[in-house]
Amino acid sequence: MQDFTQIIGHEGIIKHLQNAISAEKISHAYIFHGEEGMGKKSLALAFAKTLQCMENRSHPCNSCKSCKQSDSGNHPDILWITNEKASIGVDDIRTQVNADIQVMPYQSPYKIYIIDSADKMTENAQNALLKTIEEPPEYAIVLLLACSTQNLLPTILSRCVVLDLKPIDRQLIKEYLMKKHQIPDYVAEIAADFSGGNVGKAIKYASSDDFESKKEDIFHILRYIDDMEIHEVISGIKTISENKSSINDYIDLMMLWFRDVLMLKATNDPNLLLFKDEYQIIKKQVKIRSYDEIDNIIKAIEEAKAKLKANVNLDITVELMLLSIKENYNG
Repeated sequence: MQDFTQIIGHEGIIKHLQNAISAEKISHAYIFHGEEGMGKKSLALAFAKTLQCMENRSHPCNSCKSCKQSDSGNHPDILWITNEKASIGVDDIRTQVNADIQVMPYQSPYKIYIIDSADKMTENAQNALLKTIEEPPEYAIVLLLACSTQNLLPTILSRCVVLDLKPIDRQLIKEYLMKKHQIPDYVAEIAADFSGGNVGKAIKYASSDDFESKKEDIFHILRYIDDMEIHEVISGIKTISENKSSINDYIDLMMLWFRDVLMLKATNDPNLLLFKDEYQIIKKQVKIRSYDEIDNIIKAIEEAKAKLKANVNLDITVELMLLSIKENYNG
């Protein structure tokens, strides 16, 4: 069962959507914008289910035929735009949206199209969609789910209500993990801290049997990288590269480590550290790095993550990232 009461955080967005339903001032196009795991799908599904509920309230009744169809994923008037390629092409939009949208809803007041990974639409696909959202039928609603809005055309952005998902309070995430997933207190706290306010990441971390071993693998490199020779760094790279499916977890941990370095340098308060057990080593790294060097390292990690997302060679990308960390050291 999916409705607004099951969503952690995002109170402002939920209130906006419920007010729009109550006032009958619903836009024909929305963009749910946030990184993977932030809750875009949950919000879109809860919104779509509420709109289609036969009771016409700002909360779905969860018992009518429409709500049951929404929960089962078989609602005839809630349509997911599917695509198995790296990008969403113009033919996908033409066949799954434009050619279908003129057909009246089967049973509901609205016909709702949910386009996942909408930021992967090609420019031609976006232009094709633009014609639809500029003059849609009265019953049509298009929900775009996007990790980034940078690849969306300004004309698309200007015709949609953009809802930016913000990080969720870590205490809320911890309580959610303990209550809904029966995660032990200390594990839930670590997962919530690591998540950066992302519930999806928190669940992933808390449910991962090998997360501690991943953490130790990367921490071994981070603790000693300043004293390691190049060939030792390369050996560390191989350890990481063997776990290709988990590379983003490793990189997230590295980012959090150096944010701790930056935090300690800026505040000199160990209580603000995420990795409090590593205080002595982080303190040492603070002393031998300037603000600019720490900033360069964080940028190198962000660049590596972007390259991996773009399918650049894994070994080369990780090697360059670790070497950049080693180079930004004035000890």
